[in-house]
Amino acid sequence: MHSATHPSRLASLDALRGFDMLMISGGGAFLSLMGGKTDSALLNAVAAQFHHPDWDGFTFYDFIFPLFLFMAGVSLSISLKNGIAKGIPQYKLMEKVFKRMLILFFLGLLDKNAPIDILDPAHIRYGTVLGRIGIATFLVAILYLNTGWKTQLIVAFTILGLYYAALMLISVGDYGGGNLSFEGNLVGWIDRAFMPGRLKQTTYDELAMTTQLSATCLTIFGSLAGKILLDKTTANIKLIRLAGMGVIGIAAGLAWATVFPINKHLWSSSFILLTAGMASLLVALFYGIMDVLKFTKWAFFFKVIGMNSLVIYLACRFVDFGESSRLLFAGLYGHAPEKWHEVFNALGGLILVWLVLYVMYRHKIFVKV
Repeated sequence: MHSATHPSRLASLDALRGFDMLMISGGGAFLSLMGGKTDSALLNAVAAQFHHPDWDGFTFYDFIFPLFLFMAGVSLSISLKNGIAKGIPQYKLMEKVFKRMLILFFLGLLDKNAPIDILDPAHIRYGTVLGRIGIATFLVAILYLNTGWKTQLIVAFTILGLYYAALMLISVGDYGGGNLSFEGNLVGWIDRAFMPGRLKQTTYDELAMTTQLSATCLTIFGSLAGKILLDKTTANIKLIRLAGMGVIGIAAGLAWATVFPINKHLWSSSFILLTAGMASLLVALFYGIMDVLKFTKWAFFFKVIGMNSLVIYLACRFVDFGESSRLLFAGLYGHAPEKWHEVFNALGGLILVWLVLYVMYRHKIFVKV
């Protein structure tokens, strides 16, 4: 069957995942460093999009992690569908997803706490990026294997609605319901009262358990996008559905933001819908260009990264590519004006990261969990 009709692996997904991981692993920091280096208003505006707002608000950098959660849902639906087609029992599929969750959870602990002191659990940060991905995919796998798309959609909007109601109606200490400030929001109170270990922001942790369910909705929406890609229909209809899903998500997120601000720290319902809509449009764009029109060569740079996304994430945590870049390239960029040194050093680090991944790609070494 033609890949545009019933795909088993889409080139666009690897490329989009690679684009996302590039931003996470240094590309975003590189673009941020460009700010103020020139008089270009455009360049400075782009650089400003790679800083997280202090509280309410939204920049493109806020979209990077939600995009990965959405992509995890897309990949999950395709993986489970392929497993079902091969006759793998449902309990075996769930066993695999459960083991993956545990591996990601423990890798996340290592990532956020290295060097980790297991004898001092009170100072371990338990909310992590990898843990959030693992938990989200496990929960969505249960939904995917036991319900239809309508039920999944209902579950997602029920979670987002109840989350909004809870933050609006439940009082916290001396603060009344609906207080969404840094100090007075319900998320922070629950984290302080029930979350073990260390909280990143002291009064709350944006990756702790309170925001896990709303964040999981991104993976639910991603799995629905994956269902669209798996439908036995024409590529044009898939593109229309993905684009429609994207436009509706963005519109709904912006409308909800009038009463529930877009806030990545709180993973607010408006933030979830906005980023889900943006992610759906990006999936449609990459799918249309690469899998429908077959323009694929331009994305090879991203594909190399996307095929080993876990490696690049952890490598950038445990290997000092910035110092390697300085040792290798400072003799060259040292002749440039000093304000550009950090920019060229960051670029050198990105080049080194990509070359490591390219060697792995050429030798067909792909690390998956």
